Amino acid sequence: MELFAGAHNWKSYLSSQILPFVAGDVLEVGAGLGANTAYLHHGRNGWWVCLEPDRLFAARLGLNLGQTNPPRYEVVCGPVQCLKARRRFDTIVYIDVLEHIEHDREELDAAALLLKTGGRLIVLSPAHQWLFSPFDAAIGHYRRYDRRMLRRISPAGLHLEQLWHLDSVGLLLSFANRQFLRQSIPTDAQLRFWDQFVVPASRVIDRCLFGSVGKSIVGIWRRETG
Repeated sequence: MELFAGAHNWKSYLSSQILPFVAGDVLEVGAGLGANTAYLHHGRNGWWVCLEPDRLFAARLGLNLGQTNPPRYEVVCGPVQCLKARRRFDTIVYIDVLEHIEHDREELDAAALLLKTGGRLIVLSPAHQWLFSPFDAAIGHYRRYDRRMLRRISPAGLHLEQLWHLDSVGLLLSFANRQFLRQSIPTDAQLRFWDQFVVPASRVIDRCLFGSVGKSIVGIWRRETG
């Protein structure tokens, strides 16, 4: 979402958590306008494919990424099912995307077919269905996830390596919105406050809580055999 494009502290934090697992040729599903791409592509990857189903977003993304030198990106417009299974990736990432897809289990099954042996599938999504709010509905979320839900949709042939939460302090803000404010869209001032003050606090407290609590959840699967 463009709404969160300026959340630099949050994007820096989530990328620091995910980057150790990103390697080789990468497929970024639901790349949007590339707001996460710049944080996740650290220059040591191979080919980076941005998959975006929205034609206007894909066109704008192609123009933005086409300015890189040397070019390392390819933009594909369409769903993950449009990619042929013979094309394989070392890493597939879904950053705040899976909750927008109605048939999430089928989506991950299709993505798993595109992973090389030893490759990883990474999902970051909003956590806790009990936090589902008018904001989630307004931006097209079908659900929020907990550990049980992510385990239930684990793709066949992949091993669930890790599950943890991010943004423990932000969980309190989401709870307040769910119970009291019931806003469909946060204000610019609220987003700035969260990004400038809440996210840095979460970076510290998340470590103390060992990723056990937070308003976002990360799941990482690995293909151990071909």
